Amino acid sequence: MKYLVKFLKWLGIALVAIIVLTVAALYIFKADYLLKGVYVTYLQGHKTAYLDDYRFFDNHTIQTGTPQPWAKAKDYNSVKITPELKAIHEQWKSVAYVIIHRDSVWFEEYYGGYTDSSRSNSFSMAKSMVAAILGRSIQDGKVKNIQQKIKDFVPEITGPYADSLTFENLVSMSSGMKWSEDYYDPFSITTRLYFDKDIVGALSVMPIDKQPGQQFIYKSGDTQLLGIALQRATGKSLSELLSDYFWKPMGAEHTALWQVDSEKKGIEKAYCCVASNAKDFARFGKLYLQHGQWNGQSLIDSAYVQKSITNFFPDSPQYGYGWWIGKYAEKDYFYMDGHLGQYVIVIPQDDLIIVRLGHGIDGKPRTDPSSSFNKFIDQAYIMLGDRIEK
Repeated sequence: MKYLVKFLKWLGIALVAIIVLTVAALYIFKADYLLKGVYVTYLQGHKTAYLDDYRFFDNHTIQTGTPQPWAKAKDYNSVKITPELKAIHEQWKSVAYVIIHRDSVWFEEYYGGYTDSSRSNSFSMAKSMVAAILGRSIQDGKVKNIQQKIKDFVPEITGPYADSLTFENLVSMSSGMKWSEDYYDPFSITTRLYFDKDIVGALSVMPIDKQPGQQFIYKSGDTQLLGIALQRATGKSLSELLSDYFWKPMGAEHTALWQVDSEKKGIEKAYCCVASNAKDFARFGKLYLQHGQWNGQSLIDSAYVQKSITNFFPDSPQYGYGWWIGKYAEKDYFYMDGHLGQYVIVIPQDDLIIVRLGHGIDGKPRTDPSSSFNKFIDQAYIMLGDRIEK
């Protein structure tokens, strides 16, 4: 028994030593963000970022002004969701599904304890918002033009091609940046930026090592660097810019939150992480549907909006300036797209906006007719029936 007690004491000391050395090594090799990552995800029962993880991070508040509630259609919520759509919502754990037709909410439904005012993570839908902030910053003269060099504001970027990098390269996802877009690898740069407390400190491992402007390659780092440049160009945080440029004039009904790396540093995760609700997210769809106009006021230049929803590279027809592009039944659409299936889909021909928020989605390409993404559109048209003009 005496030897067993000694062994257990030795084992306990050894385990403590291993833990201390492991934590020390994480800090030495600048991987201490993994401690935050483990706590926020695995210890909360998740394997990746999730809808309400903003509760575990510092946030800036996106202020609203005078609310402008959406109008409701005369036959609001008069049609039930189809059995197929119900099954998709249940399988992939939707939390919100909203159909806005002719500038009025025609249908809305919420699931899993969420309501029309519940906050949930936008994930990469924020990229479309940052692209909008760029357009307005150019319009206001804070950025000279889309071709202005990023080094004018972020001189610490590195790499052999850093001097030639422009705002357009970043918003069109053609930076040439060294980057790994991996959401599940704990050692990827994407994971580091999500949990790190010093986003700017990571710029040294995000060099511009290829010629910018050559091809579309989706990289969250592009939008993150764009956000840093915009903050320095305007002298305001991205949350302040989003509020002043859009949230207030568009009459968002609720304040929102934008995750930052830390309270001390205060750099927004530009590539993701605005916590808001379906109908306030939908306002960006309406703004771009209206070519940048809102109640007679130009919030973004219409020419910039058109470029945003037009493919920038001929061989990459799916992306413009921060917005995704596609076709449904020969009808053009554009959309905001976020991790786990956060969507604001706009079909201009039918004056239609569809919003879906949820905990998951299938991994099928958006172009696959059998994908859940396409089903969210299909079933909306089935529900609308002859309300859509042929």
